[in-house]
Amino acid sequence: MAFTHLHVHTGYSLLDGSGKIPEMVARARELGMDSLAITDHGAMYGAIEFYKACKKEGIRPIIGCEVYVAPGKCTEKEKSVSDERYRHMVLLAESNEGYQNLIKIVSKGFTEGFYYKPRVDDEILERYHKGIIALSACLAGEIPHYLVQGRYDDALASARKYQKIFGEDNFFLELQDHGIADQGVAAQGLIRLHNETGIPLVVTNDIHYTYADDAEAHDILLCIQTQKKVSDEDRMRYEGGQFYLKSEEEMRTLFPAFPEAYDNTHRIAERCNVEFEFNKYKLPHFDVPEGYTSTSYLEKLCDDGIKERYADSDGNVSDELRRRLKYELDTISQMGFVDYFLIVWDFIHYAKSHDIPVGPGRGSAAGSIVAYALQITDIDPIPYNLVFERFLNPERVTMPDIDIDFCYERRPEVIDYVNRKYGSDHVVQIVTFGTLQARGVIRDVGRALDFSYAQTDRIAKMVPMELGMTLDKAIESNPDLKAAYEGESDIHYLIEMSKRLEGLPRHTSKHAAGVVIAPAPVDEFVPLSRSADDYITTQYTMTTIEELGLLKMDFLGLRTLTVIDNTVKAVRASGKDPDFDIKKIDYTDKKVYELISSGQTSGIFQLESAGMTGFMKELKPSNIEDIIAGIALYRPGPMDFIPRYLKGKQASDSVTYECRSTQHAGRC
Repeated sequence: MAFTHLHVHTGYSLLDGSGKIPEMVARARELGMDSLAITDHGAMYGAIEFYKACKKEGIRPIIGCEVYVAPGKCTEKEKSVSDERYRHMVLLAESNEGYQNLIKIVSKGFTEGFYYKPRVDDEILERYHKGIIALSACLAGEIPHYLVQGRYDDALASARKYQKIFGEDNFFLELQDHGIADQGVAAQGLIRLHNETGIPLVVTNDIHYTYADDAEAHDILLCIQTQKKVSDEDRMRYEGGQFYLKSEEEMRTLFPAFPEAYDNTHRIAERCNVEFEFNKYKLPHFDVPEGYTSTSYLEKLCDDGIKERYADSDGNVSDELRRRLKYELDTISQMGFVDYFLIVWDFIHYAKSHDIPVGPGRGSAAGSIVAYALQITDIDPIPYNLVFERFLNPERVTMPDIDIDFCYERRPEVIDYVNRKYGSDHVVQIVTFGTLQARGVIRDVGRALDFSYAQTDRIAKMVPMELGMTLDKAIESNPDLKAAYEGESDIHYLIEMSKRLEGLPRHTSKHAAGVVIAPAPVDEFVPLSRSADDYITTQYTMTTIEELGLLKMDFLGLRTLTVIDNTVKAVRASGKDPDFDIKKIDYTDKKVYELISSGQTSGIFQLESAGMTGFMKELKPSNIEDIIAGIALYRPGPMDFIPRYLKGKQASDSVTYECRSTQHAGRC
C-alpha cells in the first residue's frame, strides 16, 4: 500500500510554507505516495495549482484547509491580545459538496471573522459541515492544547462536541510526531480519548517544506514573513527540522503500536474525491427588456449600431458588412457568449452616458465589427483589415478577452455600477500575488540573516534589471556576481538561501484591473480573501478564475485617459474651440508626426520610453499605420526585425517577399 500523507502546507498560506507545489508533488510521486492533501493555514490560495499538479503526477489530490477557530463567536473581536484568539482544525473535502462547504467556511473566515487571522466558529462549522472530514489538528488545535495543559475533561468535551458536529465517521484524532516534546504529551491524551470515546485515530505529518535540508530556508522565510531576524530569540519557528515530506518507512516508525491509525490515513484518502470542472462557462445572465431574448436584443443593438457606424446618406448598410455582422453574431451565439457581449456593452454604455472616459479599445477585440457596432470599441476593423477570428474562433474555444480602459479617477464608478446591477456578492475583485523575485529575495534574505544594508545592496544591484531574470541567470551573466558567489562564503550562503526561496509568494494584493462577475454569490464558486487594504478578493488568481469558467473582466484605470479628458475640457473652456471632440481629430496632421519624429514623445502613451523615442526618431512616422507598426515591432522577438523594417521604409525598392511558388521567388 502506498502511504498517504494528509497534511501539506505550501507557500500560499503566506506565513509559513516554503514548499513549491510542483516540486513537493513530484517528490511525493518519487516516494510512492498515492495521495496528498493541501491544508494551508486559513486559506486555499494554492488549491487549484495543487490539484492540477497531483493529477499530472497520478496522485489523488485532497483539498483541505487548516482553519482558525475562534473560542466564541468569530464576529467578536477582543481588544486585548490573547493566546486564546483562535485554535486550529483541519478540514478535508470528502466530496464536491464538501468542497462547496469548505470554500464557504474559509470565505467566512475572511469576510466575517477576520481578527489577526481569518477565523471561523463552531456555528459556521455546524452550518457547513456536510461532506467534510475533520481532524483535531496539531498542537495548536483545541483538543491537543487542552491535553498539553493537563485539562483532560475540557479535551474530552471538545472531542465529543466536534464528533457531534461532523458525525461519528467524519471526525478523527490526529497523532503527530515532529520531535517536539509536547506532541508526546498530546499523543498520550489522544490515545486515552480514543479508548474512551471510540473516536478513531489517524497519523499525519505536518509538511512545510519538501526536503529535510529545506529547514534552514524555511526558517528564513518565516523571518521574512514575520519581519524578524534569524538571531531574534522571541520569534515564530518550527523546531526539530521534521516538517518535510517523509517516506512511509519513516512515518511507520512513529506510532508502531497503532497500525489502525495508519490504515485510517489511507481510508480517509480513498473517501476524498473532489473533481474540478475546467473550461465550462458560468456566465451571469443579462436581464433584457420585455419581449426580447438575449440573442434578439443583441441583434437589435447591433442593427442599430451598424447603421450609426456605417450607413450611407440614404441610411443603407452594404450587404458585405451585414454578412460579416451576421457571421460574427452567429459565432458569438454558437459559442455561448451572447450575455458576455451584453454585459460588456451595458457597463461601457453606462460609463459613456455618464461622461466617464473610455478607451477606444485595443487587442484582438478591435477585430470585431460587433464590438464596434456596440461601441465597445471605437476602432473600425474594416479599413485596417482586422481579423475577427483572432478574437473569437470556434475551433479554439476560449473566453473572449476584452481589455477596457477607463479614466483612472472614475474607474471606481463603473465597478460600483456593476456591483449595484449584479449584486455586491456577485462581483469581487481578483487577487494577485507578489513573489520573491531575484533582486527582492536577496534583500529580504539579507535582512533576515542580519547582513548589513551595504552588503546586501551590493549583491542585489549585481542582479540585472531584466524581465524574467532569475538568480541562476544573474550568476551566469554577471562575472562580478559569480565571483562573489564562488569566492565569498557568506555571500554564497546568502545566494543559496535566496535561490531556495526565489519565486515563492511574498504577499497578496488586489489585482489592478481584474474583476469577476458570477451568476451567483462568488463564494459558491471560489474562496474569498481580504486584501491588505481591506478589499474582499478571490483567493484564486485571474488565470485560475478563467479556467474555472467564471467571467473575468479587466477594468483598467488609465491615467492617460484622465489627462486627455482634462485637456479636452481645457480646450473647450479656453473658448478657442468650444466644440472640440477628441474623436474627430485629424489623423493626417503632419505637425503631429513631425513632433513624434523629432523625439518629443514625452507623455505620449506607449511612445515615451527612451528606447521607443529613439525608434520613432529613426522611423520618422508619416501616418498612423507607421506608429501601429512601430508599436507592434517594439517587443521581444519582432524587435530583431526593426533594422530590416527601417531599411525597407527608407528604401522601398529594397523590399523583397518570399513566395510559395519557386517560379515567382524574389521580388513580387
